[in-house]
Amino acid sequence: MKRNYDKEMTAALATIKKGTRLLLHSCCAPCSSACLERLKDVFDVTVLYYNPNIDDREEYEKRKAEQIRFLEETGWAKILDCEHEPQAFEEMAKGLETEPERGKRCYLCYELRLEKTARLAKANGFAFFATTLTLSPYKNAEWLNEIGEKVGGRYGVSYLVSDFKKQNGYRRSSELSKEYGLYRQDFCGCRFSKR
Repeated sequence: MKRNYDKEMTAALATIKKGTRLLLHSCCAPCSSACLERLKDVFDVTVLYYNPNIDDREEYEKRKAEQIRFLEETGWAKILDCEHEPQAFEEMAKGLETEPERGKRCYLCYELRLEKTARLAKANGFAFFATTLTLSPYKNAEWLNEIGEKVGGRYGVSYLVSDFKKQNGYRRSSELSKEYGLYRQDFCGCRFSKR
């Protein structure tokens, strides 16, 4: 039977002590908006903008600046800065250049980003970590939650399962993007999705 990750998250949020620290991996400000709106009243959230899949430095910096601006305007979370590391993505993608979108390369990209998030969550004393990637209708929430639970177990930090696209999450992110004038990109970020 297929898991209802949104229902699981909603139940978990009702039991978590207010102010518990959560490290939220974010792909971009628009996706983080609706996720943060749901999480900010329960967690003390810090956003980790870690996206080595974005090969174009200018695009990476533009998305990062929008993430920082959004957090500064709303006060919904702090940010934990980290290195860009595009070479980590390129090493991971070797031999997978002809994989289709949403195939094995994407799975390993999710794993690359969530593993870094779990490692930093553990190193910085966060009780939980999560990702905004489940907001996108183009991302596989089942894979993301499987990976999150796996790497969370490896590093000894709790992964908050989610399917942020549920409850009109994606639509809400579009509304918040308009409200805050956020730059919305039209591709994931890697050179393969751009193509």
